[in-house]
Amino acid sequence: MAGADIRRGIKQTAKIETGEGVNRRAVALLVGDAIALSLAWQVALYLNRTFFAPPIPQFDWGQFSGMPGLFWCFAGVTVVVFALQHFYRYDQEHNFVSQAKVLSNIYLASLIVSYFYEPSFDVPRSLFLPAWLGSVALVVAMRLLVSLIMDWLKLGKKTVRVFLISALEKKEELQSIIEQRSSGMVVGWLPAADAFAPEALTTILESRVQEVIADGLPENPLASHLYWQLRSAGVSLRLLPSSLIMLHRRGRAEIFAGMPTIRIDAQLFAGWEYFLKRVIDKVGALLGLICLSPLFVAIALMIKLTSQGGVFYSQERVGLHGQVFRMWKFRTMYANAEQQQAQLEQENGTEQGVLYKVPDDQRITAIGKFLRRTSLDELPQLFNVLLGHMSLVGPRPFSLRDVGKFDSWHHIRHLVIPGITGLWQVSGRSDLSSLDDVAQLDLFYIDHWSLNFDLELLLETLRVVLFCRGAY
Repeated sequence: MAGADIRRGIKQTAKIETGEGVNRRAVALLVGDAIALSLAWQVALYLNRTFFAPPIPQFDWGQFSGMPGLFWCFAGVTVVVFALQHFYRYDQEHNFVSQAKVLSNIYLASLIVSYFYEPSFDVPRSLFLPAWLGSVALVVAMRLLVSLIMDWLKLGKKTVRVFLISALEKKEELQSIIEQRSSGMVVGWLPAADAFAPEALTTILESRVQEVIADGLPENPLASHLYWQLRSAGVSLRLLPSSLIMLHRRGRAEIFAGMPTIRIDAQLFAGWEYFLKRVIDKVGALLGLICLSPLFVAIALMIKLTSQGGVFYSQERVGLHGQVFRMWKFRTMYANAEQQQAQLEQENGTEQGVLYKVPDDQRITAIGKFLRRTSLDELPQLFNVLLGHMSLVGPRPFSLRDVGKFDSWHHIRHLVIPGITGLWQVSGRSDLSSLDDVAQLDLFYIDHWSLNFDLELLLETLRVVLFCRGAY
């Protein structure tokens, strides 16, 4: 590939990246970060001056626009580091857990800097802790709010130009998935067998793409050569991994009997992270029930006043290790809804006859439609979390009817405790077309589980629920 072609591809990609809407979005996020940091520091300074000693003179660097100079130093460092971490890019703005970690590292690094600046100085905890924890909480909350407002106003949403490499028989399926479930637009395609041909890179760059998504690349000693060529041209590469590749990522390299092997541990969820996950489940469910109790009462009254029947609806679901439990929801249908289901089966849009959902289901009450669109009908499952049947995050439990239609590999999802929300809920929810789609997302969650992943899914669930996406 000639150097001129690569440079042309870089210029084309850069031109796409600098859209006016995307820039507006980045500016809105930056302003939101500044406001959140300012609020956190104002609260910290108020608490410090009111209940503790005022800041010592060594760190009195003057006042600018009503805020101390030390604040502007923190704010400037935060914005620069966030920019270097690409947190003002559309595809990274929702990476809330990483943003919280980076912000925490900035504050912790400030302790080291302050020690070298003045070794005898003891940073007042009454100022540091509120500023640190307040900054993390408010920056994440403000970024969530800014993203919601920008999405609602449809400002700065970026269409990603995607080039697809796959087998011919999977082309239409993958293109449909990409364009329906993401902001990607497929602008070109190559058969997987031709991915390493000399003219492949020219074809890709002529499409002015930003990302290449490849599935089923053939075995090739120089398979990484395509990656390095795309990287030189400023184009990202996404690989759809096989189950074998995902297993490789879970394992660790070891020598056994003089042979290089990859050891994959038997335990799925274990260690202190999983223990902390269960503690968060119990504490989070208890606090949620206490804080949301007025909302529970209001919803119960609306259900009783608008239709006959009980407030709650329960159904047998399959949980950990195939154990059956009763999952609770607020009732959203009329009392005879289950008797009417048989005559509505033909309206089920999924290919395998499971995940039974009808967008305009006449069995749903007026208040039920609101509860489903806002996912408020799921709140009683906090009781299931307290009882140990469910977790806040995990694979969604299926009914006995749906589990009866599982293929054998689908049952792998029952090796972990089910959850109120999960990767399925933030990746399409009711818009997913088949049980295979759901099972693949669940297996991805199991293979890549971490406490950080759970926190990211909880925050992303909040964003999805507020927009009522994919729920009916």
